[in-house]
Amino acid sequence: MKTFVALLSAALSLLAQAADDPLQAERWKTRPLIVLAATADDPLLARVRQALQEPANREAFVERDMVLYTVVGQQGSRNDQPLDSIATKRLLLALDAGNSRPQVILVGKDGGKKIQEGADADLQAIFNTIDRMPMRQSE
Repeated sequence: MKTFVALLSAALSLLAQAADDPLQAERWKTRPLIVLAATADDPLLARVRQALQEPANREAFVERDMVLYTVVGQQGSRNDQPLDSIATKRLLLALDAGNSRPQVILVGKDGGKKIQEGADADLQAIFNTIDRMPMRQSE
């Protein structure tokens, strides 16, 4: 009986962790683009946000089923909507990104990391990478 209770407890714990992992909710639906920055005035973060203000880039972003996650310091957001601290921690754990900031990570619809770059990340290059993906070509 103790073994069953232990197994059940472990299974429930894993389910709770998956429920708190924002990337699990995105799987097979969207392509998360995650920008990690130490501060709100990080040049990479500013460049990505500015690029997404341009109508052509915004349209390309939406057309590719992308969502923007940012983590500034320890505060996360999804499309400018704040994440709670647990979801932010789960996001960082799922990315296994370490403390290296700034960086951009593209996660595919399958949940795998497709790009992980530093401060020189380029939105057009990210779009081109997505366009070469088999899943994107079949869409």
